[in-house]
Amino acid sequence: MNQEAKPTISVITPAYNSERFIKDAIQSVMDQTYQNWEMIIVDDCSSDDTVKYVKDMQKQDDRIRLISLEENSGSAIARNTALGKAYGRYVAFLDSDDRWMPEKMDRQLAFMRQNDIAFSFTSYVRTLEDGTMTDYVSKTPRTVDWNALMKRCVIGCLTVMIDTEKTGPVRMVNIRTRQDYALWLELTRRGFTAHGLKDVLAKYRVVDGSISSNKLKAAKRNWYLFRNIESLSIPKTLWYFGHYAVIAVKDLIKFKIMINRGSGKVNSDHQ
Repeated sequence: MNQEAKPTISVITPAYNSERFIKDAIQSVMDQTYQNWEMIIVDDCSSDDTVKYVKDMQKQDDRIRLISLEENSGSAIARNTALGKAYGRYVAFLDSDDRWMPEKMDRQLAFMRQNDIAFSFTSYVRTLEDGTMTDYVSKTPRTVDWNALMKRCVIGCLTVMIDTEKTGPVRMVNIRTRQDYALWLELTRRGFTAHGLKDVLAKYRVVDGSISSNKLKAAKRNWYLFRNIESLSIPKTLWYFGHYAVIAVKDLIKFKIMINRGSGKVNSDHQ
């Protein structure tokens, strides 16, 4: 690709049986106020009409690139496949059921350039499966280092942007889940502080409604990550896992209370 034609930002999107939401995800990228981007969608052997819908969107915008894997391989390989084909200096992550606010790329890129940042993330709001906005906003701290991240993963994958000119090429560990968390830990372990932009710039869709089940699975995956990927001793794993468990329970209770009260628009002080 001609150097001048290279996109500044590569959007990395794994997709598997995503026909219900993939168009919304793509449209949220097409609606960005910042225009120098490419979107690389890697289909992980979907059995529904995901590929058809992506191809339909490609007809509207040739910055959308589709790669189809020959066998179902999981989101880590799907993301790494996209990362290996990315032309942009900056990489950003958007899953196929999530969406961005129109100024997401513009504001985050300016934030990183103005502050000489390699690794950033933003606040995001949770939506119900039908897209209804809730009042549940995951707010960002100003900065996060490895120690803080081990106690709580406050970084939403759908909000991350990385300057690969500063970090070098990035790849995710080939595990079925939590591979994004493993990458954030790797980057912070290497000395790249994660910087939070407080603006709510993304919408995380809560699918299924099986929140308790997901939390239990996440707990098991975190334990595996601490022991097998971070190679922590049992005492250190128990220390960090204890922090994670307490915070996870509090978050679950908070979210359930919010759902029981009914959903609503994001409060103005979050925007």
